[in-house]
Amino acid sequence: MGTFSVWHWLIVLVIVVLVFGTKKLKNLGGDLGGAVKGFKDGMKEGGAAADTTADKAAVADQSIADKTTIDVDAKQKS
Repeated sequence: MGTFSVWHWLIVLVIVVLVFGTKKLKNLGGDLGGAVKGFKDGMKEGGAAADTTADKAAVADQSIADKTTIDVDAKQKS
């Protein structure tokens, strides 16, 4: 059960091409490439969206704190 030689892989490739055909394999490659590109774009946009969401949450927390906090000047006893 050693490793497969180049001839084994060529035979497997020929069988796959005969079963699926070159058109389906071409479409599969294009679909896979599109999926990878979409994933990369989503990761870029997701990182930017997460940063924006965090900024909005910080601003919302600050505005809530402003509404519930009473700002008073403390006087010292003399």
